[in-house]
Amino acid sequence: MLLRIIFLAVFANLSIMLYAQTDTVMIVFELTDKEFKESLQNVNGTFNYGVKSKILRSNSKGQISFYCSINETVFYSLNHPLYESKTGSKKIGPLQIGDTVVVRIDLTSIKRQDVKEVVVKAPGVPDTVYSSKRLSVADFEVQRDGDLVLLVYPKNLKKGSELLLYNGVDVVNSFSVPGTAEEIIRDYRGNAHVVCADNIYGIHLNQQKIGIATIEKSYYLKYIAPIVDTNHTKMYFSNFNKDYPAFSYFTYDQLDSTYSQIINIKDALMMELYRSEYKWVDVRTKLWAKNLELQTGIDAEIYVGANYFTQSLYYKELYAPLFHRNDSLFVFDYYADQLFTFDAKGTKLDSISIYHHYNPKSSGWKKHLIQDQVTGQIYAVFEKAGFTYLGRIDTQTGEIAEKVRLEFRYIDKISIHNNFIYYVYRPFESIQKKFLYKERLPYEYEKSKLPYGIEISTETGK
Repeated sequence: MLLRIIFLAVFANLSIMLYAQTDTVMIVFELTDKEFKESLQNVNGTFNYGVKSKILRSNSKGQISFYCSINETVFYSLNHPLYESKTGSKKIGPLQIGDTVVVRIDLTSIKRQDVKEVVVKAPGVPDTVYSSKRLSVADFEVQRDGDLVLLVYPKNLKKGSELLLYNGVDVVNSFSVPGTAEEIIRDYRGNAHVVCADNIYGIHLNQQKIGIATIEKSYYLKYIAPIVDTNHTKMYFSNFNKDYPAFSYFTYDQLDSTYSQIINIKDALMMELYRSEYKWVDVRTKLWAKNLELQTGIDAEIYVGANYFTQSLYYKELYAPLFHRNDSLFVFDYYADQLFTFDAKGTKLDSISIYHHYNPKSSGWKKHLIQDQVTGQIYAVFEKAGFTYLGRIDTQTGEIAEKVRLEFRYIDKISIHNNFIYYVYRPFESIQKKFLYKERLPYEYEKSKLPYGIEISTETGK
């Protein structure tokens, strides 16, 4: 009798499982640009089937997925500000266990948005800022007064480098870097640092002389690098971690020691894949992650994702920069297609749609924004056929009205200072050393209030 009861219970459970598996199927809508065949994110979709209705949005891979019963007809409506709306239906027929229905749909760009881009040539011939028969420029930093700090090397950057203080005419002072130099970076105060393999050296300029001070790399990355910007009383920082697909910006008030979150950035699809990695690792790895979860309170899925999924080809670091101009903060959330504007206290003022990151294969979008530290203007970097294009972003509309094409191909280390574009370049297959050049933008913007506290005038274009 007992065996009969057990048999009936097992049979009932198997029947329920088989019914559950065969009664539903995953349906995946893959949305692409009709012309360029590139995935479209943030397409709003309304799906009706049976008595159910879903409103979903496509992820960064252009996919919308959900479960649906078999023998149903799914009616869909797809909408995006840059593309023509599309409606239709898909019949879900009898399928085998584990099948997935993939529906591929091309969306057509709205004609009024498909305007040929305006490309403007930077005026004049590129001006050589620094050249040498002995030294190549590896990196540089333009100072507030217009002087330049140059990281240079004679043959190989890993075999010895120097720091030069250059006023545009003469090398005022030089200093040998004690270590294997990699690059020059700027902190939130606008001060330059040279990054080496083991340490980071703060660069100090005093009476036309260069001095450096050693900073432990771990200290800099933990306590200085997270600070994005500052004003007279507030400090803006993030908890960005290159191994986690989400982070937040915060504001810290130095008067009353309080802080608050400004905005949270997250790639929803990347987070889903990141956490699901835990399902596929071996038992030993799961036990290791669970032990760490008990010790720290951090989910085991995060430990597995950080150690395994980040090593895969599918993981991409988040890019959502914050810029400070006058009394406004601008956050480019490319995962929500939004440019958010906040006041100096971190209070949200406005948000507008941005789409210049769409179709990167055809547009040449390089996932890189640069701010002119004098005028406060923000530029997006594009590259096509080796040529670099800079598109100024209108923070009132989110649009790029025109792109400026630079003269040379395959340039490096771009920076913008007071309406001039600086970059490092060496002609292809040339024995010339790497020189520092500059080009003037075809328009001129007035100075703004610099983020490190220097008061200048307002931001307006001429």
